[in-house]
Amino acid sequence: MAIDLDAIRRKLNNLQSQTGKQNNLWKPEPGKQTIRIVPYQYNKDNPFQELYFHYDLGKKIYLSPITFGKADPVVEFCEQLKSTGSKEDWQLARKMEPKMRTYVPVVVRGQESEGVRLWGFGKTVYQELLSMIADPDYGDITDPISGRDITVEFTPAESAGTFPKTSIRVKPNQTQITDDKNLADLITNNQKEITDVFREVSYDDLKAALAEWLNPEDEDESSTDTTKAAPSVGNTKKVDDVNQAFDELFKA
Repeated sequence: MAIDLDAIRRKLNNLQSQTGKQNNLWKPEPGKQTIRIVPYQYNKDNPFQELYFHYDLGKKIYLSPITFGKADPVVEFCEQLKSTGSKEDWQLARKMEPKMRTYVPVVVRGQESEGVRLWGFGKTVYQELLSMIADPDYGDITDPISGRDITVEFTPAESAGTFPKTSIRVKPNQTQITDDKNLADLITNNQKEITDVFREVSYDDLKAALAEWLNPEDEDESSTDTTKAAPSVGNTKKVDDVNQAFDELFKA
């Protein structure tokens, strides 16, 4: 049997894409590290880029079109579920709704030559950073000349059922990002646009992913594991109600 060269190429492209994405993202290691938020090349007025993701849609993570102010079939489906008046439908809708994660361009102190990477964080860290910038005693901590570095301390989850913790401390001293002109140019003009790291998903593709998630038996009809047969939040009747709502919302 001959090797499927097209499948091999697709796998290689996927691996290369994943590697490139990881190189463009920064995640804090356990312990303390110092970073600097820098102005975003593609939006000089605001370095904070708010993205919305579907984390509970099968085994993949999808960037929601609402990030760009566009219609999202999953959001529409969630609104349909909420309108039923059922508590279980409302809970399922809440689970499926996209969740916000904010990204900013940063340089890691001691690793400036590696260029700008994107740091993603949740609501708590986002609020802390915005509060600092809104405080007149701190101001624009992202300013290339008079901004401030940030100490990020990451504590991994200690055991099952616990959560990792990220804490930040903005340093009091004002410093410039770098006094090296070549490095400054690299940081300012050689950033990765966030939409190249997280690609927008089309309405139709997301609709197809939702349909597959609601009907996983289409993917593996031979499976006898009933716990994976449908996204039940209560019983089989509830799953039927969900599928019916989907059909009614997107009927031809």
